[in-house]
This record gives sequence, C-alpha cells and structure tokens, in this order.
Amino acid sequence: MSGTLNKVMLIGHLGDEVKMHYFEGGGCVGRFPLATNETYTSKQTNERVTNTEWHNIVVRNKAAEICEKYLSKGDRIYVEGRIKTRKWQDDSGNERYSTEIQCTDFTFLTTKKESEGQASPTKQEPQKADSQNSMTNEPIGEEDDDLPF
Repeated sequence: MSGTLNKVMLIGHLGDEVKMHYFEGGGCVGRFPLATNETYTSKQTNERVTNTEWHNIVVRNKAAEICEKYLSKGDRIYVEGRIKTRKWQDDSGNERYSTEIQCTDFTFLTTKKESEGQASPTKQEPQKADSQNSMTNEPIGEEDDDLPF
C-alpha cells in the first residue's frame, strides 16, 4: 500500500440538472452541482445555523447517461469518488483552479417526485397496509428448504 488515500463519500441534493458533453470518440461527461448541509446550534445566539457546501460532481460515459436520464434538480444521491483539482488559464491569462469530485460510484436515494409523495402521508398509508396484507397471504419461500439458516 502506498500510504495515501483519495476517497470522497457525499450524500446531498442536486443543485441543477445534469449537463452533458459528448466527445467525437463516443464518450461523454456529465456534470452537476451537489449541495451538502451542516446544521448546528449557535452558542452565542442559540439559533439553528445551516451551512451549505457545494461540490462539482463529474461522471463519465454510461454512468453520466444514467444520471442524465434519472436525476433532476432537488434529487438526493449518494456519490463516491475522488477529489481532482484542475488548473487552467482564463482569457486574461490568470491561473484558475477548479476542484471536482470524479464520481466512481453512486446510488439514487430519493427523487424529487418521491420526496413530494412522502409529504402527504395519506397517500402512503393505504399502500403500506396493502403490502402488509399481501405479505401475510403469500409464502416467501418454499417450506421444504433444507437450508441450515
């Protein structure tokens, strides 16, 4: 082992739609901002304070196409990747830096539509009751399994 590690794990909300860029060779890159929040109570004012940190997420090829298809602004996602800092010169000749999260893995946690659906519990309760009834009426597996667990 080399003794170093560059690993990032974030859970946050998309700040905008996934922006795609396609290359001549068939590859593509998707980019989107991800917001993470830190909330604490201020000792001086005794008020709740929320700080939002913005992260630039970069996904490539098939993963980028999946993100573009299924994600939209406000969706919650788990992102795993590594930090990469790019350096370039702007039109004025000044050196500019950009820090990005190069995404290696992700999991969709909630979509905006699902979040809105949870806000109205009356729609969710009948579905839970139906699924509980169907679970008690149908066997999960065969009774004659000879598995040790």
